[in-house]
Amino acid sequence: MLDRWTDVEPALAGLAANVVEAGPKFEPLGTGTKLCAPYRPVRIFATASNYIEHAQEMGTVLASKAESQPYVFMKADSSIIGPDEAIILPQRAEKVDWEVELAAVIGIGGRDIPVEKALDHVAAYTVINDITSRDLTRRSDFPFKFDWFRGKSFDTFAPLGPWLVPADCIGDPQNLRLTLDVNGTRKQDDSTGSMIFSVAEQISYLSSILTLRPGDLIATGTPDGVGMGTGEFLNCGDIVTAAVEKVGAITNPIRASQIA
Repeated sequence: MLDRWTDVEPALAGLAANVVEAGPKFEPLGTGTKLCAPYRPVRIFATASNYIEHAQEMGTVLASKAESQPYVFMKADSSIIGPDEAIILPQRAEKVDWEVELAAVIGIGGRDIPVEKALDHVAAYTVINDITSRDLTRRSDFPFKFDWFRGKSFDTFAPLGPWLVPADCIGDPQNLRLTLDVNGTRKQDDSTGSMIFSVAEQISYLSSILTLRPGDLIATGTPDGVGMGTGEFLNCGDIVTAAVEKVGAITNPIRASQIA
């Protein structure tokens, strides 16, 4: 569907218009029915320190926006899991943290996309929880002090879902509330309007480096309220729910790694 987005989008736009006009109707899942991750992106781009308060709680000193660009890293596609699947704590990890984020899914690829046209390239939005082992993002055995690939790319470290919502159903992606709860206690609560670099600016920046492809996923950053700020981290038996307004919520239990 994403590979054929220009063909599929007109039909979905009509459905989206009907939903917006009549309001969504929800039906319970049938007995034995399970939601899977809506799709498995080949490339996952993620923007770091894209909310000022989050950067502050992490002790990160940012340059002014006028003197900066988005800081983007990549996350492994094998990290993807769906709703209700368990996030597995790696045996070596002691500080596993949460990060609710709005994720933009590219439907129309391109290179050097101008900011004012960037949102036209978005097919849909979904929710991603950028799980991170804070202790394993740091290295002392190399002169390079950070290893974000290791800390963020363990299996199960990217809950995604619960579904893809067409961009036409969302409207302005800079006016959505993000929340995250651990065991029913609210930890994160902010708006995408607090982003430093907007979704459009992130898309434009990425496309200045490489050609974006249909199906590429961009995790657009997390607000403050992560565990690193208070020294509280995820433990076996916890339940974490990440939600984005107009998109949905994804809940995942935390499990310990099983020794084979």
